[in-house]
Amino acid sequence: MTDIKSLAEFIREKREKTGLSVSGLSKKTGLTVEQIEDIEAGKDLFLPATIRQKLAKGLKVNPSEIKEYERILVGIYDSVSRNYIESVKKAILNGETDNLRCPICHAKLNTKIVRLLDLENNIALHPKAQCSKCSFQIK
Repeated sequence: MTDIKSLAEFIREKREKTGLSVSGLSKKTGLTVEQIEDIEAGKDLFLPATIRQKLAKGLKVNPSEIKEYERILVGIYDSVSRNYIESVKKAILNGETDNLRCPICHAKLNTKIVRLLDLENNIALHPKAQCSKCSFQIK
């Protein structure tokens, strides 16, 4: 492996090496520009097999090469304690988001609360966070 640390970096590097723009890769793969931008921004960490296969074909790589970088991120998350993630979720729900930092790169976490309905149509609040610099996220 090279110095590439994430799926986002791998996809972006391979796209640039093939001389494609984001819209060019979109046309070649049938994926939307937004899907590719989300992957390259680190928003999508694990890809469905169909998307992985389309990207692999468009980038002229084996799908297993892409999957390899998806697994690397699992290892990163293994080092983040469940207690830390729960404390971040609690802070988000309490509105205490100003000082929340990524456990991987220490950049600011972007946070939001999603309102969902449970099976009995009660509102359930679901905290989410995404690092502003790396691909760490709490879904």
